[in-house]
Amino acid sequence: MKMVKPFVWVMIIFLMLAIPQPASGAFWNVTGEKMIHDPSLIKEGNTWYVFGTGEANKNGIRVLRSDNGTNWYTTPVIFPTAPSWWKTYVPNHESNQWAPDIQYYNGRYWLYYSVSSFGSNNSLIGLLSTHSISSGQWRDDGLVVRSTSSSNFNAIDGDLVIDKDGNPWLSYGSFWSGIKLTRLDKNTMKPTGSVYSIASRPNIPNNPIEAPSITYRNGYYYLFVSFDRCCNGVNSTYKIAYGRSKNITGPYVDKNGVSMMNGGGTILDAGNDVWKGPGHQDVYNNNIIIRHAYDATNNGMPTMLINDLYWDSQGWPSY
Repeated sequence: MKMVKPFVWVMIIFLMLAIPQPASGAFWNVTGEKMIHDPSLIKEGNTWYVFGTGEANKNGIRVLRSDNGTNWYTTPVIFPTAPSWWKTYVPNHESNQWAPDIQYYNGRYWLYYSVSSFGSNNSLIGLLSTHSISSGQWRDDGLVVRSTSSSNFNAIDGDLVIDKDGNPWLSYGSFWSGIKLTRLDKNTMKPTGSVYSIASRPNIPNNPIEAPSITYRNGYYYLFVSFDRCCNGVNSTYKIAYGRSKNITGPYVDKNGVSMMNGGGTILDAGNDVWKGPGHQDVYNNNIIIRHAYDATNNGMPTMLINDLYWDSQGWPSY
């Protein structure tokens, strides 16, 4: 048998290491309380928090906490009693609040949330803020943006993103004419200036796209969205898609160069036999992604899934 010289083995190993290998993001071993819809993740000090849609027919925004990132437990809801001003804009709103997004900016934690009724675009996005999540003291910063039955968009699913120059923006939208983006005033954290359309599926009935999440990395803004329909247990058809742009206002294109305004979007996660309808994703710190999916082994319970997020050599996300 012919022997391979040592330097040849060295070259083989070197070449193997030089070739990009497929990455598979690790699932976090989440234990304890896992039930949630529309999760948004943040860390304050050594403590992790997840904010999500409140339980149906119950008041408030759901909040989970973990001291190590894996074992989670419930904490008191935000808004155990609905502020009276909501009914001024959404008279028949659901008791629970939807799709909160939590971000830290300029010394405060900003929590955007949605008030609506299912299937309607008579909706609003409101804002809370605090200097410390653990304090439990939230300031009601009021109305951010609203939509009515005559609007061509739906004011839910707000997502705060900070651009490369330190300016805050809010993306939002669900069905109707798709995903919107507007710049925010740095002091009020409310809209100022134009509203941009950045993603739509005009050739799909009812334009099923929602839950935007934007992150900036290495010269690109990455827009993650959820396609199709959630909230139907194991029959949900939710899936996560993405595209990217050099400019925060777009145009965003997928890996095939298709504009996300024309239905483009590369699928990141369409679920599997256990996890049905994954979606309403939130990207944290560019290396973690959280979303919910319906557990086919547990009566379709909406369950939070957390993964390490990876990026390939061309700058596209994977896990």
